[in-house]
Amino acid sequence: MSTAGAQVFSPTYAKARDSFLAAAQQAGLRIESRLHPDKGREGEDLAMDVARDGAESAGKLLIVSSACHGVEGFCGSGVQVAALHDGAWREHAREQGVAVLYLHALNPYGFSHLRRVTQENVDLNRNFQDFAKPLPVNEGYRELHPLTQPEQWPPSQAHMASIMQYVALHGQAAFQAVVTRGQYEFPNGMFFGGSAPTWSNLALREVLREHGKRAAQIAWIDIHTGLGPAGVGERIFAGNDDAPTLARARAWWGGDGATPVTSIYDGSSTSARLTGMMYSAAYEECPQAEYTGIAMEYGTVPMLDAMQAMLGEHWLHSHPAAPPPLAAHIKQQMKAAFYTDTDEWKQRVLEQARQALFQAADGLASSRG
Repeated sequence: MSTAGAQVFSPTYAKARDSFLAAAQQAGLRIESRLHPDKGREGEDLAMDVARDGAESAGKLLIVSSACHGVEGFCGSGVQVAALHDGAWREHAREQGVAVLYLHALNPYGFSHLRRVTQENVDLNRNFQDFAKPLPVNEGYRELHPLTQPEQWPPSQAHMASIMQYVALHGQAAFQAVVTRGQYEFPNGMFFGGSAPTWSNLALREVLREHGKRAAQIAWIDIHTGLGPAGVGERIFAGNDDAPTLARARAWWGGDGATPVTSIYDGSSTSARLTGMMYSAAYEECPQAEYTGIAMEYGTVPMLDAMQAMLGEHWLHSHPAAPPPLAAHIKQQMKAAFYTDTDEWKQRVLEQARQALFQAADGLASSRG
């Protein structure tokens, strides 16, 4: 992925989609597009686009996905486009017998509209629940919910003082854990996990069933932004709380000077322990496969700054009649919180992603089956 960042990263969802489709076509890959029911911010079509590089019969499958949290898709799309243009990477995957499945824009609505959430105001990475069973209860969020719903923007000094008082009393980590864990009680709240599977959830499951049914081993790299030190790609274990699977992920992705694979289960990750996570679909839709996955989480801005941007964007969603200059400022702040538009940041993203891709292919090749 020596391609310069400016050439593979795009300023809008529409251009990112065009760039991905062009790269896949140039690589000679067949493209499947699952059209979204809504339109984008510019009136454009929205879709979850899928391109498979490798044989349908391959027993080893690597999934590379972007925009689970819509606005984070600027980073993930750039990684995918760079990979499709990277002849050495594509040849390496073929030599290892690994098919690569690129899922572009899992949440195209959020990507286009500069939201983390789907059109249902649902955090896709909290939506993978059995909704026929009782849902997790986040009692701590009940206390904080009013603080996530300011009456005006920017919030009053008193409102912000209440948030900072909570942080001072409980600590930043506790604040992050309570807010981001996921909640199923307040549909207008933040990090809402939904009351039913979202469009993105159902579309993703269809893709996994179709493309994963022949695989004996599946690896998954899901690309995220917004947590941790700027430009550092934390490799967060994305799987069940299972010691052998975690050990396998750490063996695959932890060498060659890479950052260690962290886990929400042992407290080593910058992420809090979450509910309804997307990786569970791999177990459920491809039960025959041995699964190993990570979320590649690139740092951008400090956590409280990212939370401030999310609060503003959430307020704007509830106040669509906000003055256009204020709305534009909020959207730009949201984008900047999850996408650092500098050549240095982009190059660091591409270097770490390329390393993780090669490690995943080598790990899959070393697995039995």
